[in-house]
Amino acid sequence: MILWLRSLLFYIFGFTTVTIVASAIILVIPFTDRSARYKMGVFWCQLTQKALLLFCGINIKIKGFDNIPLDPKKPLILLGKHQSAWETFIYPAFFPRQLCFVFKRELLFVPFFGWALASLQMIHINRGDRERSREAVNEQGKAVLAEGSWIAIYPEGTRTPRGTFKPYRKGGVRLAISTHTDILPVAQNSGALWPRNTFLKRPGVITLSIGPVITVQGKTEEQLQLEVEAWIEGEMRKLDAPAYAQ
Repeated sequence: MILWLRSLLFYIFGFTTVTIVASAIILVIPFTDRSARYKMGVFWCQLTQKALLLFCGINIKIKGFDNIPLDPKKPLILLGKHQSAWETFIYPAFFPRQLCFVFKRELLFVPFFGWALASLQMIHINRGDRERSREAVNEQGKAVLAEGSWIAIYPEGTRTPRGTFKPYRKGGVRLAISTHTDILPVAQNSGALWPRNTFLKRPGVITLSIGPVITVQGKTEEQLQLEVEAWIEGEMRKLDAPAYAQ
């Protein structure tokens, strides 16, 4: 009962604050640039993590933060494991550069949240049309990287159950090779405490693990794909060994 109540309080907090912050972002669109509105979103992400600790007892541990390049001008593509909604707000809260997410277009239709998200001009795709999605990621991705933002992609395409593997899509590595942009692999065991499609949030520590930069130099799509998969999936087995022992 206590676990259910704490989860409910977190959701009430989340829905209330996202409506307020999203409304504020929408209202200032005529007077601000995308970077300023992104910072408002980052504020909400950081606030939500604090609320998650307060209400649900879920804390965060960062592993491999020193793998993030210090060069402020270095472009990167983040490819990460996707188990939960947790990583969608933790990435902006902790990564030092403005991120451009690749996400399903249906999110744009969510009241307030989707409208604010649209103002950030990220890359939205129609998952039912793979060919057009590839074109969108490739064309818009080049422009985003040229502007100095990093791109965040979940190569599995959707949230996957804890302890499972879904073949990675090649859009991320294809974009990396075509733009000569290195990859930063990311893993997190969020599914252990915040599984997909569940209401209850269990207390504990979620580890966000950032791997060494994977260079694209001299590699084929297949080689790069295998290297990315090997690091992320290998790291997942370290972060959440019990889930993979079953």
